[in-house]
Amino acid sequence: MTGSERGQTTTQVDAAETGQDGAGHRDTGSITGRAGLRRDTGAGTWRARIRRAIRAASRPGPWKRGWVLAALALLLGLILLLHAQITDRGGLGSLVETFLPWFGLFIPVMLIGALWRRSASAVVALLLPVVVWLNLFGGLLSDKSHPGGDFDLTVASHNVGAGNPDPAGTARDLAASGADVLALVELTPQARGTYEKGLAKAYPYHTVQGTVGLWSKLPLSDTRPVDIKQDAGPLADTKPADVKMTYNRALRTTVATDQGPLAVYVAHLGSVRLMPRGGFWTVSRDRGAQALGEAIAADPNERVVLLGDLNGTTDDRALDGITSQLRSAQGEAGNGFGFTWPAKFPVARIDQILVRGVKPESSWVLPATGSDHLPVAAGISW
Repeated sequence: MTGSERGQTTTQVDAAETGQDGAGHRDTGSITGRAGLRRDTGAGTWRARIRRAIRAASRPGPWKRGWVLAALALLLGLILLLHAQITDRGGLGSLVETFLPWFGLFIPVMLIGALWRRSASAVVALLLPVVVWLNLFGGLLSDKSHPGGDFDLTVASHNVGAGNPDPAGTARDLAASGADVLALVELTPQARGTYEKGLAKAYPYHTVQGTVGLWSKLPLSDTRPVDIKQDAGPLADTKPADVKMTYNRALRTTVATDQGPLAVYVAHLGSVRLMPRGGFWTVSRDRGAQALGEAIAADPNERVVLLGDLNGTTDDRALDGITSQLRSAQGEAGNGFGFTWPAKFPVARIDQILVRGVKPESSWVLPATGSDHLPVAAGISW
């Protein structure tokens, strides 16, 4: 290779390495392309980051999720807290209060929904109904009863059911309960003799006033019917006493105990009805509750026991005139809610044992009979 050829080759190599053409001009295209590629790549990365940031910001966090669940939880808590303020138009307030404990079932359902949605706001909102429900009914979750204890007196009450197909069997079951004082309501003229015969051996003393009765191992005195205003309106006063007596639904008597006289009331308040157009009809029950409360308030005996079917729970505002004076044996000395109706699947305790001036030691629900109500019993002491 000649010297000129070697020089030309060297120049070509240098031009290729420096990006110059053969005429000595620098080729900046490849450099600009690589720089542009780097700039494009950087811009794409930043745009991707911005898009990811926007998506993250728009995605609801744990405090933003489940607002509907949170609102429902707060509404549930307010219903439990302010149930007494719910209008009773159409019996709505009374209906809510009858089944108030069951509102607690919504709490675990909402909690499952809140956890599934990962909603911190809904979980926090659920604290309100939890606290209120526990405040209202938490005391009923523990067993405060002392079954088989040494009581001064055992009392029992049963709505035997007008349609009871086996009154003789019901009488046998109740006689075997060991109660010292036994109240029966919803007695029919057809079944009355059966109960009197079936209970005669265990209970030497008894009284029946209309559709309610009391059987006792201890002497009774000062027995009389109690007017709970079953009749109302202008025609009520025109009915003779013997006619009213046939459907009388309350009585008052005195039981002679070793600790002194005990006033015992037996009552079957008016039924409630769920009317398609009128709502929850409670007029008869409410009127009877007011009259019964007034009779108890006027009773001079400091020791009082009320037995019977009140067609309402102790949470029902309609019974305030009664429950403000008497304490629930189940609430103070029972195990659980003690639901009594309907017998096949009890959802409410409308059969009550309420006391004043004595101490409930234990309260329990007796086994089912042929009635649609469960019987209840309680041990009391002085």
